[in-house]
Amino acid sequence: MSEISLHRPFPASAVGHWDFETDVAVIGFGAAGACAAIEAADAGAQVILFERNSGSGGASGLSGGEIYIGGGGGTDAQTAAGFADTTEDFIAYLKAAGGPCVDEAKCELYGREALAHYDWLKAQGVPYRGNYLPGKHIEPTDDSTLIWSGSEAAAPFCDIAKPAPRGHTIQHMGWGGGRPLVDVLEASARAKGVEVVVDARALALIEDEGRIVGVVVRIDNTPRFVRAAKGVVLATGGFVFNEAMRRKHCPDTFKLGDPIGDKDDGTGILLGLGAGGEAIHMDQFFTTCPWTMPESHAYGVFVNIHGQRFINEDCYHGRVSRCAVDQPGGKVYLLLDNAHFVQPMDFARITIAGTGETWDEVEGELGMTAGTLSATMAFYNAHAREGRDPLFDKRAPILVPLDQGPFVALELDFMGSYFSFFTLGGLHTSTEGAVLDRTGAPIPGLFAAGRCTSGLPAWGHGYSSGMSLADCTFFGRQAGRAAGRG
Repeated sequence: MSEISLHRPFPASAVGHWDFETDVAVIGFGAAGACAAIEAADAGAQVILFERNSGSGGASGLSGGEIYIGGGGGTDAQTAAGFADTTEDFIAYLKAAGGPCVDEAKCELYGREALAHYDWLKAQGVPYRGNYLPGKHIEPTDDSTLIWSGSEAAAPFCDIAKPAPRGHTIQHMGWGGGRPLVDVLEASARAKGVEVVVDARALALIEDEGRIVGVVVRIDNTPRFVRAAKGVVLATGGFVFNEAMRRKHCPDTFKLGDPIGDKDDGTGILLGLGAGGEAIHMDQFFTTCPWTMPESHAYGVFVNIHGQRFINEDCYHGRVSRCAVDQPGGKVYLLLDNAHFVQPMDFARITIAGTGETWDEVEGELGMTAGTLSATMAFYNAHAREGRDPLFDKRAPILVPLDQGPFVALELDFMGSYFSFFTLGGLHTSTEGAVLDRTGAPIPGLFAAGRCTSGLPAWGHGYSSGMSLADCTFFGRQAGRAAGRG
């Protein structure tokens, strides 16, 4: 009998009996899988959704429930707050945030369709209060909708596209809106007749003459064979919990100690590779140490162990953190004066490394070479008083001199502080969610969406909160619709 393996498809000719037969099989019940199942069902397909856990959720269920939406003149929440967000600006920002890893076709399609996608989410039952919450936030602590969730108002992005807040969070009191978001999508999928099979782990794809026609899943410790006449959609998450894959593709993540995900072990990526797909940008990852809580810390200055700045501190916390991890020595320092210091939240695991009445004293407490950090701060303060940052282009109102002593240096240790992270690289897919081979040709019958693909949030240095859920919900829909058509 042929071997059942993640790394090569199982031949359909060796299947003795089909345990399930359907049009579309969706693997993974996070937001991507739910949206794929909904659209496949709306296309008239019979759909079975298989989930390895005992219920829905995935990484989406662990998120803040925030989706990155804009363009078309603005959503109702944007326009009510006075922000006119053009499609051109929205697409320009998406492309800039994608950096060298950008998929321009996906940015352009999502940029044109995001407003309609917002309406679709509402039609599934996702509630939005519709108000704007000003300031810098990780996510709303109340049920507010609209926040600044990226580097839109910071250089270089603010010079590429007119800034606008685009993070749209489900109406939900407190953090953790991802769980109710997935609950709404699950209810919609079930209402449309999607059959859900839980405690079912994908073991292999099934191939017939070059086409993916099904999947092998393990249920009750027994392989079960699933025939999917129109297609299989992989929505299985990234590979943050697969140490072998991380060491091979994304070794910089071993500087960090707090992976985020839900059994994100790379299963979908390995299945896609085994079927002939291509994985791209596998070195990319997101990380953040939530230093913007309290907000006043954004007024501070980040330096590396040599006392040198490396980023404009007014940009998105994930961009700051990702650039910090590029610095030598395993840690960075956040410098604050008495006017802006607030004790960090305990969960951030940020410690006070040095204090002083002058920046020279702080420099000495940190054990830095004399004339390094003190020179950095003298240069920074002199130009901040003039409203300029000639090195990194930090902007007002967050650009202020730090000259009200006493002064403090907070230590952010990459392994010791709370630098959460997840992977961004994955299968190369078309705008319709088809898994592509190395020539760019689609693999018949195989589709993928969400974090097992390389999508809108492709570049760790340009990530914005809400991009993952934007990508997985929208391109989950694309994949499900394409699979449903067959």
